[in-house]
Parts: sequence; structure tokens; C-alpha cells
Amino acid sequence: MSSSVPVFELKGVTKKFASFPALVDINLQIYSGERVALVGSSGAGKSTLLSLLNGTLLPSQGEVWALGRNLSRLTSRRLRQVQREIGTVYQQFQLVDSLRVIHNVNAGHLGRWSFFKAACSLVWPLEIDTALKALAEVGIPEKLYERTDQLSGGQQQRVALARVLVQNPSVILADEPISSLDPKLSREIMDLLWQMSHSGGKTLIISLHSLEFARSHCQRLVGLRGGGIVFDAPVAEVSQEMIEDLYRLRGRGGDGEMGRGGEGEMGLKNSNSTRKYKL
Repeated sequence: MSSSVPVFELKGVTKKFASFPALVDINLQIYSGERVALVGSSGAGKSTLLSLLNGTLLPSQGEVWALGRNLSRLTSRRLRQVQREIGTVYQQFQLVDSLRVIHNVNAGHLGRWSFFKAACSLVWPLEIDTALKALAEVGIPEKLYERTDQLSGGQQQRVALARVLVQNPSVILADEPISSLDPKLSREIMDLLWQMSHSGGKTLIISLHSLEFARSHCQRLVGLRGGGIVFDAPVAEVSQEMIEDLYRLRGRGGDGEMGRGGEGEMGLKNSNSTRKYKL
């Protein structure tokens, strides 16, 4: 169950890139152990929100609190300490292709290891048993010494998950972790993320275009559109009408027509047409 103190709290947060507002006046609380899906069209602000949560970005206005700390007021050293408790799985994996798998998995230790220890491990891999256990948990222990660029996309995503297991954070953030995977691999990765959250009691916040996986693997949906929160509700309370409204473009085309066919958007021509939703 959630504790009374949120793991993350955003208070009136706006994030601008030059004059463009990526997020506007966001107020959000996320509690320990929750599994929360961020849903919405491409460009809605999901990735920006995750970057604010892990301290990669700081807000233009408002406050982002993580693990009881106001991230904007932390020194670089204190910020790194907080970030050790926040593991992030990226859409593009963020692996070093030319290194062997064990080195990418051991990157999960970097927040704790000294520079000397990390450098030595590139020559003589350290904590091999820990890396092997993490790879076994994600189903690829035999890949320990393979070059990362020799792996398939699904295997590389498993390496990224193993790196987070080694890091052992309190919170897992995942930014579109299945966007480049086929349906079978997508389900396997989502199952692994669910298991990592459930068995370890870790908070999971994940951005997704797949509403199916958002509903099946998370407890709560936060719908974003145009940099703002459209809804924030338990999965069971999110209706089809709420989803249709989330993906409906405002002020374009008249009579509900949606002319753009970009990723994550829905085509809705008129009330008599068949509606197609790419979520």
C-alpha cells in the first residue's frame, strides 16, 4: 500500500524549451509501490515529465520533489545521491554497443563505485556473480560476455533491465520501453517490469502508447495532452470516452475531424465513421 508521503510530487510545474511550453502547471503526486502509466500522443510531454522526475531536467517554474527532496535546491552531489534511487529504462536502451554485456550491466553500480573501481572493472570485470544473477532474472544469463551490438533489440532491452536490477533503485522510470519491439517481446518486457516492481515493492512509472499494456500492467493512468494533465485515475475508472477525449485534437478540422496521423494519434473523421485508435 502507498505511504502517506509521496515518492514524487510536482507542484505547479512548467517546463519550457526556449519559448515552447512542453509541460504547463503540472500538479501530481505518486506514492511508493504504485504502478503508473503515462499515456497520450507523441509530444504530449510524457518524456519531459520522466526527465523531470529523475532530475535530468529541472523545471522552469514550480517544484519537483523526489524522495522527499526538492530537486532544484540540491547540490550536484546531493542530486546524484537521489538519482541512485531512481533507475531509468530508456527507449533507445542507452547501452555502449562496443562493450560486452557484463560491462553494460555493471553500469548499474556506477553511482556507488569510485572512478578507480569502475575503470578497473572495464579491464577485469568485477561482481560477476551479481551481473550473472541479474541477467538470469531477465532470461539471458548466457549473454554475459557477448558484445552488446551482437544482441537483438529485445535482448538489449533485457540488458538495460538487468542494469536497473543491479542498481537496485527504489523507483523505476521507463520511457517507451517497448516502442521498437514486436508484440511478443513487448509483453515479455512488460511482464519483467511488472515483476521487478511487484516482487521488490518498487514504484514503477512508465510512458506507453499501448493502452492495452497500460491497463493490464499498471494500477493508475495519467493522461497527458499538450503539456497538461487531462485525467489522473485508477485504471478501472478510465472510460473509453476519456480515452477518446485524450487523443482528440483541439481546434482542428471541425466536426471532430483529426487530420494528423502521427504516432500515438487517433483518426476520427466524423460521428458516423469507424474510429481507429493508435494508443
